[in-house]
Amino acid sequence: MQPIASIFPTPGEAAAAAIERRLRDFAANRPAGERLPSTRVLVADHAASPLTVQRAVQRLVREGLVETRPGAGNYVARRRATQQADFGWQTTALGAARNGADGIGAAMETDIASAVAMHSGYPADDLLPTRLVRAALVRASRTALAVDRSPVAGLPELRTWFASEVAPVGSSAVVPVSPDDVIVMPGGQSALSSIFRALANPGDAVIVESPTYWGAMAAARQAGLRIVPIARGSSGPSAADLDDAISTSGARLFYAQPHFANPTGALWTAAERAEIMAVIRSRGVYLVEDDWAHDFAIDGDISPLAAEDPDGHVVYIRSLTKSVSPAVRVAAVIARGPALARIQVDRTVDDLYVSGILQAVALDVVTDPGWRGHLLRLRAGLRSRRDELARQVHTHFGPDALEFVPAGGLNLWIRLPDGTDTREYLRRSREAGIMVSPGHDWFPAEPTGAFIRLNYARARPERFAGAIGTLAGLRFPATSTGIG
Repeated sequence: MQPIASIFPTPGEAAAAAIERRLRDFAANRPAGERLPSTRVLVADHAASPLTVQRAVQRLVREGLVETRPGAGNYVARRRATQQADFGWQTTALGAARNGADGIGAAMETDIASAVAMHSGYPADDLLPTRLVRAALVRASRTALAVDRSPVAGLPELRTWFASEVAPVGSSAVVPVSPDDVIVMPGGQSALSSIFRALANPGDAVIVESPTYWGAMAAARQAGLRIVPIARGSSGPSAADLDDAISTSGARLFYAQPHFANPTGALWTAAERAEIMAVIRSRGVYLVEDDWAHDFAIDGDISPLAAEDPDGHVVYIRSLTKSVSPAVRVAAVIARGPALARIQVDRTVDDLYVSGILQAVALDVVTDPGWRGHLLRLRAGLRSRRDELARQVHTHFGPDALEFVPAGGLNLWIRLPDGTDTREYLRRSREAGIMVSPGHDWFPAEPTGAFIRLNYARARPERFAGAIGTLAGLRFPATSTGIG
C-alpha cells in the first residue's frame, strides 16, 4: 500500500504544481521575450513561498522554455530552430543487429496499474522477504561496504554460502563444491551473457531446449551464437536428440533448465538426468544448468546436477533476484577448471565487480534465521496460488489446455486452440486489462502450437477467476498458417 503522503500532495507540492502549469501554459502561448508574472505576483496568487516559485521557474529554464535575465526578471525563451536529425548513416555503420526489440520478452513489460499482471517473471511483494531485505539494507549501509569495492569474485562469505547450497546427496564420492569455484554475478542474466561469451566464440552453436527462457536466447544471440533447438515435453529432452544435435552442430554448450523450466514448469526425471549427463560426458561438452527456480520448489526439493559433477561439465547458475528481491540483483556461477577462469575474466572485464552493498544484503537475508521460515511460507503461498489458477484454467479453458501442473516454479503453460494468433490474442487480452506472456516469445524456432504463459505468483489470487474467465471468453483470432 502506498503511504498516504504519496497519494495526497502537501499544500506546498500542490502550489508548486499549479505554478509550473501556469508558467508552462504562459510560455507556450506567449511570444518569445514576453515577461513572466513576477515572483511577487505568483507568491500572492498561489500562497506559495518565493523558493517554491524559483524552483518551478528553474525547471522550465532547464527545459529551455524560460530564460532568466539577472536584475530584469524571467521571460519566455526564444524558440531555437531545430535541425532534423539524420541517423541514416548508422544503418551502414552498425550492420545487422544480433537482437531486435522483439528479442525482449513481453515478461519484461512494466505492470499496468489497473491490469491483472500475469505476464511477469517475478513474484508479488507479499511473497518476498520484505522485512528481512529492508533490515539488511540498513545494516549494510552502516558497514565499510558502503564505500569500499568488493573482491572481483565476490564476498568470501557469500561464495561460501552459494557453495554450501550445492552439496552432494548422501554419501557421494564427488568432491564438494568449494567457495573457490564460485563467482558472484550481478544477476542471472549477466551470468548467462558471461558464460556464452567466455565458453564459445561468435558463430559457434549452442543447444537449447524448446521452448526455453527468452533471456537465454537473447544472450546467446548477443554473443553471436547460433541457436540449435531440441524438443522437450512434460519432462526433459531426449538424450538421443541431444546427442544428434551435438554431432551435427558441433556445439560445445547445452543450455537447460532441468528444474521447473521457464516457461513450461517441466522437471527432468531421474532417468533423464542420468542419460543426458552420460551424453554430456561422452561428448566432452558443457551443460549450462540454470537453476532459476531453486527457491520455488512446491512439491518436494530439487538437487542440482552440479552437485554430482566432479569434472566440471556442469556450469551452474543460481540467482537470488526473484526470491530475495528484484532490487537485489545477485547471482552466482559455479564452474570448475579452465572454464571458471575464463568466466571470471569476462565478468571482470565487463563489470569489474558486483556491488558490495547488494552482496551484503543478499548474504544477510539468506543467513538470517527467518529465511528458512520465509521459504516454508513461500512454498505454501505458491502452492495455493498454483492450484487456484490451475483450477480456474481447467474450469474456463477445459482439461486439455493444461498438460500438467508443475511441481514448482511460478508459471502455468496454457495451450490455446490450434491456429490461434497469439500476437493478436496478446493485443486483445491487454485491451481487456489482462497482461499475459505470449508463447512465441519462448520458442527458438517456429512455435509448435499456440500457447500463453501465466504467472500465478504476481497477481492477487482473488483476481484469477475473473481474469481467466475473461481470457477464455476472448475470441481466438486465427493465423494464416494455423500455427500460433
